[in-house]
Amino acid sequence: MKKLIQHISIEGERPLYESQDVRLEHVAVLMGESALKCSRHIEASHCDMQGMYVFWECEDVLCEDSVFAPSARACSWYGKCHTYRRCQIDSPKMFRELTDLTVEDCPISNAAEFFWKCRGGELNRLQMTNAEYAFLHAENLKITHLQLQGKYIFQYARNIEIHHATLNTKDAFWESDDCTIYDADLKGEYIGWYSRHLHLVRCRISGTQPLCYCQNLILEDCTFAPDADRALEKSDYTIL
Repeated sequence: MKKLIQHISIEGERPLYESQDVRLEHVAVLMGESALKCSRHIEASHCDMQGMYVFWECEDVLCEDSVFAPSARACSWYGKCHTYRRCQIDSPKMFRELTDLTVEDCPISNAAEFFWKCRGGELNRLQMTNAEYAFLHAENLKITHLQLQGKYIFQYARNIEIHHATLNTKDAFWESDDCTIYDADLKGEYIGWYSRHLHLVRCRISGTQPLCYCQNLILEDCTFAPDADRALEKSDYTIL
């Protein structure tokens, strides 16, 4: 049984360091650093995260219906088995170096540098704005119903599967490997340059110079907008 902590505020450095089997309800994590660093089997519900580095080096984290304030910088790095549902995320540089990550129904207002080197997991129904350099070196992720505005996304990403997305971006999937995208609107500049084994299915592609210098590109039932000039330059591609 988890120890229940509720209706309090905590602050300072490492107030719950190395906690195990703890559930937080209506807890405010105020200014400070690493509130739950190196903790295991943690649940958080209806919490207000304001401090930095809350879930560093944590394993088995479930966080639901909580808010991550702009001051809550870099909250979830270097962990395993993290799940976030229905959270409002306004903090910068969250989610890095995580293995087995689930994020669902979370609007992300400042998504710059999110999901760096995240490996394995599922992301569902996300809205991401200001997503500069999101998903750098990410791999083995399945993503559904993604609305993203940003630039330089999915650089060097590997084994990414995306369903039902609108990506308004620049330099997406640059030097990516083995990525597959279904039923998406891809809007921007230089999409897919230098990618390898990029597979697009029922996608709508707009913006200047998309899909150039690709290796083993597959286009299946895709359409190009009139503004997609100089598409497919020096690419090795197959149209199905």
